[in-house]
Amino acid sequence: MELIYTGKTKDVFKLENELFLLKFKDDVTGENGVFDPGANTVGLTIDGAGLAGLKLTSFFYSKLNQLNVPTHYVEANFDEATMTVKPATVFGKGLEVICRFKAVGSFLRRYGAYATEGQDLDSFVEVTIKDDERLDPPISEDALAMLGILTHDEYTILKQRTIEISKFVAAELEKKGLTLYDIKLEFGRDAKTGEILLIDEISGGNMRAYQGDTYIEPLQLEKIMLAE
Repeated sequence: MELIYTGKTKDVFKLENELFLLKFKDDVTGENGVFDPGANTVGLTIDGAGLAGLKLTSFFYSKLNQLNVPTHYVEANFDEATMTVKPATVFGKGLEVICRFKAVGSFLRRYGAYATEGQDLDSFVEVTIKDDERLDPPISEDALAMLGILTHDEYTILKQRTIEISKFVAAELEKKGLTLYDIKLEFGRDAKTGEILLIDEISGGNMRAYQGDTYIEPLQLEKIMLAE
């Protein structure tokens, strides 16, 4: 295996069969020791977070593949905390797509003069550029097209898929008595076909889930969702 990228929460290796291997770490995003799925820095390390994230990611991706939602997921190895994926190229230098059902986090920080904490949002989708130096700034559809990052048609697909996938995740959480407040997804183009694929992970590390008014930590979320 060839290490080609070291990320905040995963390392990426290239395999000889043209597939890639993601190695999940115990690092999670946040600031000053407080977990925040929308943060662009590693805030803390939680023992077992990597494997928990992988197990939940495998759970969601397996279901999405069965529903014929295009993803990069191939298989997972829980013993090694790794996931095998198809090659995909990111949009520009990488985008993050957030779907919000409740007003919390950075949305509330930006629009607090108009929004109240926990206010219902109608599957609000926003795109941010992965750029640590500039604190992952939000970007509009027109700007994405003008800068050649993606086309208007691709944005339409991106937004539609984000809402569909996020509502699917929310419905799965609801089966366990949980409410999804927001979730961060990533997409890329299939390296061979150009088809838009869901990539990266779907885990407690990139969403906010609540049980009533109580926030559910990533490891606890995995236990609740995967309990028989």
